[in-house]
Amino acid sequence: MLSFSLEEIAAVTGGRLTDVPDPAAPMTQGIVTDSREVVPGCVFVALVGERVDGHDFAARTVKDGAVAVLASRPVGVPAIVVDDTLAALAAIGRHALAQLTDPVVVGLTGSAGKTSTKDLLAQVIPGLGPTCVTDRSFNGEIGMPITILRANPDTQYLVLEMGARGAGHIENLTTIARPQVGLVLNIGSAHVGEFGGKAAIAEAKSELVAALPADGLAVLNADDPLVAKMAERTKARIRTFGMGEHADVWADEVTLDQAGRPSFRLHLRGIASTRVEMGLHGEHHVANALAAAAVATGLGMPLADVAEALSGARNLTTGRMEVLDRPDGMRVVNDAFNANPDSMRVALKALAAMAGDRRTVAILGEMKELGPEAEAGHREVGKLAADSGVGLLVAVGGEHAHALATAAREQNPLLDVIRAVDRDAVPAAVAGVLTARDIVLVKGSHSTGLEATALLLANDTVGDHD
Repeated sequence: MLSFSLEEIAAVTGGRLTDVPDPAAPMTQGIVTDSREVVPGCVFVALVGERVDGHDFAARTVKDGAVAVLASRPVGVPAIVVDDTLAALAAIGRHALAQLTDPVVVGLTGSAGKTSTKDLLAQVIPGLGPTCVTDRSFNGEIGMPITILRANPDTQYLVLEMGARGAGHIENLTTIARPQVGLVLNIGSAHVGEFGGKAAIAEAKSELVAALPADGLAVLNADDPLVAKMAERTKARIRTFGMGEHADVWADEVTLDQAGRPSFRLHLRGIASTRVEMGLHGEHHVANALAAAAVATGLGMPLADVAEALSGARNLTTGRMEVLDRPDGMRVVNDAFNANPDSMRVALKALAAMAGDRRTVAILGEMKELGPEAEAGHREVGKLAADSGVGLLVAVGGEHAHALATAAREQNPLLDVIRAVDRDAVPAAVAGVLTARDIVLVKGSHSTGLEATALLLANDTVGDHD
């Protein structure tokens, strides 16, 4: 992890030190923005949100070991006071990146699959050299500097997930860390309400490839017309991935085992193919693996080494098709980190593939940030659930969950459907209903809090709820 003194941080950010007894005191454990994650030697960033002001926690974080607080006003404890904490974070990120010796920055974006693909790259790219990868889903203007600070002086590859909620967001991220490789996975319905349509989403995501240098590499999904068209936005070399020989990196002979884990033959144009047998659950991981393979081979990694790394890859992030087996036999699939109609579709397909002779149960929460498409999006997912063959549907939330449940009943009047007003109502709603032979998918937007529900179910025993 990179280390800087407080006076160096102040100089980089244009800030001033207040209540600092030792300006040479080092930040040795990076930056945190959550007071609960403070560790000795870190710097706590006091962000001001709609509900919480980080400055209120300044004293406690220093007591817990933070060497100082990055703040927009004096806080009575050691602090670096700046005009704009987000701008200061960006400056720190740029400064940290400048300490590395010619690192290759790999940026990736897309509407779905970013974190899963990032986790695959985290297990493939180290075959080329020391690698630092975005933690969890720290993919914005706050998370990127935090990730860069986690690098070591010998880091050769930085894999940075780049999220966007509007035009200009990714462009701003590329000014913090200009990528040499840009990977665009897909254009879907995530955040469509904020963007105003898929065309606007595509325009925003294309900011990544537009930022690439002429000697860079753009890795594009050949099966997504909106992504493939981004080749027009860059002067960089193009490498495509997809499910067919029209792509530079492609797959065929795709099969799923009884646990829903995919195997396939991986092809690289002009190179002999090889077999990949994945340990992850869900056919959608084939596309993610192809994207990772396209990046790695584009950086010079031998195809056989890529296939071996993909075959050995495991789930690194909780809440992403995380399979949890209970002692009593029930299987819980925790995919509750986030949700949109596209990811709901692939999750339901994966659930069906993993079922075997088990009854399938889908506990689905509301999907946020769909804007005017919310009603239609939830009805679409309700119909998908009914058509996927689930044995029991639990719709969690308010009016949009009601729309999901109603559409499912209309599609299949025989389907068992339960409504729960929020995550806290789920345990009572399913008490006495679930069995040890069920496989239970739990999925919803992050704000629904269903991750906690998934973990509760995974650590519980059938029939314990009153």
